[in-house]
Amino acid sequence: MCGIVGYIGYRQASEIILAGLKRLEYRGYDSAGLAVLNGSGLQVRRATGKIRDLEKRLQSEPACGVMGFGHTRWATHGRPVEANAHPHADCTGSVVVVHNGILENYLNLRKSLLARGHCFRSETDTEVIAHLIEAGMKEGLELSEAVRLALHEVHGSYAVGVLAQSDPDRLIAAKQGAGGVIIGLGTGEAFLASDIPALLPFTRDMIVLEDGEIAEVKRDGIRLGTLANGRAAPRRPARITWDSAMAEKGGYPHFMLKEIYEQPEAVANTVRGRMQCEDGSVLLSEANLTPELAQRLERVVVLACGTSHHAALVGRSMIEGLARLNAEVDMASEYRYRDVLIGPETLVVAISQSGETADTLGAVKLARECGAKVLAITNVVGSALARESAGVLHTYAGPEIGVASTKTFTATLIACFLLALYLGRVRGHLSAAALRAHLNSVLELPQWIKAALSLDEEVRGLAEQVYACQSFLYLGRGMQYPIALEGALKLKEISYIHAEGYAAGEMKHGPIALIDERVPVVALAPRDGSYERMLGNIEEVKARGGRVIAVCEQGDDEISRRADHVLSVPTVPVFLAPVITVLPLQLLAYHIAVLRGCDVDQPRNLAKSVTVE
Repeated sequence: MCGIVGYIGYRQASEIILAGLKRLEYRGYDSAGLAVLNGSGLQVRRATGKIRDLEKRLQSEPACGVMGFGHTRWATHGRPVEANAHPHADCTGSVVVVHNGILENYLNLRKSLLARGHCFRSETDTEVIAHLIEAGMKEGLELSEAVRLALHEVHGSYAVGVLAQSDPDRLIAAKQGAGGVIIGLGTGEAFLASDIPALLPFTRDMIVLEDGEIAEVKRDGIRLGTLANGRAAPRRPARITWDSAMAEKGGYPHFMLKEIYEQPEAVANTVRGRMQCEDGSVLLSEANLTPELAQRLERVVVLACGTSHHAALVGRSMIEGLARLNAEVDMASEYRYRDVLIGPETLVVAISQSGETADTLGAVKLARECGAKVLAITNVVGSALARESAGVLHTYAGPEIGVASTKTFTATLIACFLLALYLGRVRGHLSAAALRAHLNSVLELPQWIKAALSLDEEVRGLAEQVYACQSFLYLGRGMQYPIALEGALKLKEISYIHAEGYAAGEMKHGPIALIDERVPVVALAPRDGSYERMLGNIEEVKARGGRVIAVCEQGDDEISRRADHVLSVPTVPVFLAPVITVLPLQLLAYHIAVLRGCDVDQPRNLAKSVTVE
């Protein structure tokens, strides 16, 4: 999401920082700022909006110096206003911090620091780091040690850059579980960034910080150490040979593939700061959904279009199963033209990746006019949907460049899951123990996603066998039916192959007429309540000479004996299974499209944000 650029050397830092930040604009942001150190002290400049707005600020208020940090912020804690833009300073203004990630215990740290006399100027979680460093340095610690011990107090994820007026010879950087920290080495200068593209115009010799590492960056080199104990952890720089376009894609050939592989982090970002496993609770403060209101609800109506509609169908099952609350799903493009029957007893959940989908916004306007409370689920902070709704659940999946949604789909599923858990708990249908069990499963989800993505090479081999086919059928039952719809949509979006998703029970009501050896049938068959019936559907396909590609759980011999090709995924709890079973379908669509020579990231006739009816 956010971008970081740092510099120490002999050139004007602000020029290099701005150039680097511009190369990270693809990441998405809503404010920008920088801090430069010179003989007069630290000069901080910030602006809401785009980097060009920061440049205008610098034209009237230059910031001169040969070392500094810059940052582009995508709002998480605190509104997208100048006071919340990075860098953030301590009480004295002599220490500044830039930070990517989310600090889960910042509220407790903030309360403690306020009680000790510290003065806060922003709503962000980042500012607590500056004050913790300030406290350490007042106790006589040198900068690097003060940063290291400050980070011992925070829980969560961070990629951090620190600059102090009292130490004009070094920048400090550290990383734990959030994005990247890349250090570039030059002659008499050094560079730092959250992603490789920012540094390519200046150097090709780079070191990538690992989780749990801290670095002192000087003009003549760096010192790497561990956050645990500060012990040195030297590593030689690597030579980067990517071109600029490939660098923006992180070495992947397409943004879509990069974003498929970013799903473990996207899911982790969606849940971070929203779960307390110890006491069994879900924290959805930005949703503005009080327990009293949740208890009064009579039903939930979920509105969405396209991929978001498929996520809504899964969300319906989650809400009904976990909260025991009647839930309905409507296509936003149809809902707004009906004489709908809703009122204050209805929670309307509007889902849009971009937050700008015209049909969804129109449906939300209608729902509000009818007196319903509207909760938005979106990936874009400050979007029109977020502004039009009474509450919001941001997915924090990070910018998605590929037109076909992948990581925002899985992040939306998890946002729906958290909402269902919250409703189930406050309405008394989930015990604290049951909720803890669900939350502990969510913590395991990134690893399960990584395991499922290890199928990539196997899926590519399968794609080579079927990419010339002209039609596909996708079958699923229960919560796998929306995944069948999503798998079919992904294939037709980017490969231009005709594909249809069906509830498997509907196959013999028409689609079975299409089945022959030329139409692959993708069957979603995890061991859930519909497993036996899916086995029957697979037998029906095979009896008519059909070719079955089955997505099933690892070690499923029953499916292996029946299907022509099996894609085995980890066994996970039933409500999280859609997050896992969709992954090989994303990979299959991707590889088929590549083999057919299609423009994967920008398929014909499609737009990322559908802002017209």
